Amino acid sequence: MNSFINVLLLVITFPTMLLSVFVGFDLPIDLLKTTGAQIPYRFEVFLGFGLLYAIISLRRSIRRWMGVRMTSQKMKFAWNGEVSKERKQRVFLYTVIESVVLFFLAFSYYLVTKEAIFICGVLLFFSVESLLFLLINAKSNFRVGITSKAILVSDREIILIYLAGLRKVSVSQQTVYFDYIQDLQLSFPIDCVEPAERAAFFTTLEAQLDPDRVLFQNTQSRK
Repeated sequence: MNSFINVLLLVITFPTMLLSVFVGFDLPIDLLKTTGAQIPYRFEVFLGFGLLYAIISLRRSIRRWMGVRMTSQKMKFAWNGEVSKERKQRVFLYTVIESVVLFFLAFSYYLVTKEAIFICGVLLFFSVESLLFLLINAKSNFRVGITSKAILVSDREIILIYLAGLRKVSVSQQTVYFDYIQDLQLSFPIDCVEPAERAAFFTTLEAQLDPDRVLFQNTQSRK
């Protein structure tokens, strides 16, 4: 989820920054026979781009907070544990980088043109929100849980693995693969689970599934 959202934000950033440069430096636009500072509906265009940033970032933010809230309700899970220390360190690093990038992107917009002030505000808000999310949840709220219907991993991104239709669970290197009917395959990194907790994880997972319908391959070596 997170990679897709970041790519989407990057796609929006290119035309938005290009527009900001033309407006901020009042560059000529031969196609429209005008200059950047004279483009009509500049406020509306910047507002539209800002709203796109806000909608995409808000959706990601809501999913993050909902995910950690769900996995924090330990009693609702057959098994529930914190993500591994290794993954926590990576989540911390990536979230800080994400927040810093948003901050400098907002600062860049502001330097180029004050007309992008709404975009600056949106980016700064979600830059701070990412850090708050990290500070509030990093200690013990980044977790993995198993229910009778799904596996849920929640940290800076949400990984949801449904158990319905599952036919095979296998481990290859550092990834757990879930194969379904109709050739669908999902996966998540095995380092989501602490090494000491992997035996309990796979034992609980097996208990939720019909052994006559679901094949477990190479999971014993990970216990």
